[in-house]
Amino acid sequence: MKALIELSDKTITIDRNEFLKVKGSIDTNLYYVESGSLRLFVLDEYEEQTIRFGYKDNLFVSLDSFLTGKPSELYIQAIKRTVLKVVTKAQVNKFLESENNRNFWIKVLEELVVQQMEREIDILTNSPKERYERVLKRSPQLFQEIPHKHIANYLRMSAETLSRLKKS
Repeated sequence: MKALIELSDKTITIDRNEFLKVKGSIDTNLYYVESGSLRLFVLDEYEEQTIRFGYKDNLFVSLDSFLTGKPSELYIQAIKRTVLKVVTKAQVNKFLESENNRNFWIKVLEELVVQQMEREIDILTNSPKERYERVLKRSPQLFQEIPHKHIANYLRMSAETLSRLKKS
């Protein structure tokens, strides 16, 4: 991952609650979180649904827009003040000219797909307790980095239910 991050020649800081990307926009950058935290979510007419979080040492991307160059339904918002290294798609494409780098990139994409599949399983798991335990086992750091109201939304439960589960 270090080689990919080293491509970055730009660092940006976004303040708490500031949007990095909004629905309908195109974002073909890859981000490396140096500090802070972000959430990726969709918004329907009724509520937000958090899909993913990013915090220190994570790669973060609006993958649909990055891969297609088309507008996305996704929002990316800072949960707290966040410092990001920016890697452009052009920089990634140049990086991919080397076969070793392409193999590395395939592993990065495979990891993202597996994470998304785990997320889908979490959503489809009926029991809030099981959803909580799966995420706790997979990402214990999440509970140190992200406010509980956002984790509860991610787990599709109320903040009160999450609080009860944490206590039990």
